[in-house]
Amino acid sequence: MAGISAVVFIPDDTSKTGYSRPLMLQRIMGSPLLSWLVSSLIADGVGRFFLVCHDRYLDEANSCFPADVELKTSMNENAADLLHVFLSTSEDDEEDVVVVTGPAIVLKSAATMGTLARPVPSCVYAVNRGALMQALDATEQFSFLDFLHSRGVAYTDRDGVFTVSSGEELASWQPLLNQHHLLQLVHSGVEIWDYTNCYVDPAVFVGSGTVILPGSILRGQSVVGKDCIIGPNAYLENAKIGDGSKINASQVVESQVGFDAQIGPYCQLGPNVSVGNGARIDGFASVKECEIGEDATIYPMSYLCHSDLGARTVFGSGATTIHDPEQSRRTVIENRAVIGANVNLLGAVTVAQDAVVAAGTTVLEDISPIRQEEAFAGSGKRDWLGKGKK
Repeated sequence: MAGISAVVFIPDDTSKTGYSRPLMLQRIMGSPLLSWLVSSLIADGVGRFFLVCHDRYLDEANSCFPADVELKTSMNENAADLLHVFLSTSEDDEEDVVVVTGPAIVLKSAATMGTLARPVPSCVYAVNRGALMQALDATEQFSFLDFLHSRGVAYTDRDGVFTVSSGEELASWQPLLNQHHLLQLVHSGVEIWDYTNCYVDPAVFVGSGTVILPGSILRGQSVVGKDCIIGPNAYLENAKIGDGSKINASQVVESQVGFDAQIGPYCQLGPNVSVGNGARIDGFASVKECEIGEDATIYPMSYLCHSDLGARTVFGSGATTIHDPEQSRRTVIENRAVIGANVNLLGAVTVAQDAVVAAGTTVLEDISPIRQEEAFAGSGKRDWLGKGKK
């Protein structure tokens, strides 16, 4: 692409297509077409965007742009004045600007170079920045389309740029876009086992050395660190996964996992879960609205909600925390405490540091710290169930 700035129009073509939203916002494998387009433009060096969109679609359109790019938005009635300001703040050496007037795919691997057919122009143009600014100044009733047809240069299929005219055309691009994106990840050092049974959103970041196993789906603004193992059959949505962690056949939604953690299989994390470094959450556990400390262990079939677990805590199989929605306090299990199997913690109770709760107990009140004489009473230390060893 020719410059570092792009002007993107989202035409309201709903009356033509019959869809509830513009074709530019129709989804391919869960992400709007605009997300795929923006991702491709950024990969080609575009870092500044001017978006023209009807106000009822503006929030959805804004979500298609990464937070680290410069984005200015406008509705049609004041677009010309704001566009002039946007162009005037470009880098001095920026000669051309990319202008997108409708639904489009930018996919260099699909370029038709070497064919005998005539090039097919797209709805994406390269225009001279200075000429566009002069036209905006000189013309009271400025017509963008007239200017593009007379002064712009359309990208064509030979450049790997294609106009999308219908939902059927959009569907036909799905396998090509997914495979192209997966190949980009492989070039950055990611290992993918099955290109036909794996999906990664265009805005997802995956670190080098990470392995994505079959059946995995990575969506939204998820970030996966280096040397992780994702899958098989993992689902991440707006998740952050630290280096070296393993997510096996589990769901992580709107949550973050530290480095060297192990999740799964068949766990559900989220929303709003933070898992500390080195923590382990075993099979069929469900965790929501929780803070899990470093090196904590949660055994299978457990349920935690609105709870805080300290570092190196142990939460036994089948144990649960039951949240009272009328209370603002949370369940707190302090560092190195041990919760036995099938324990029920009812309401906002606190289990003190190093305390031990025997299996099958129902806890209604706070558990105070274990005193030294209690911990070593009798002829031997207590085991983790609280019974004296002979």
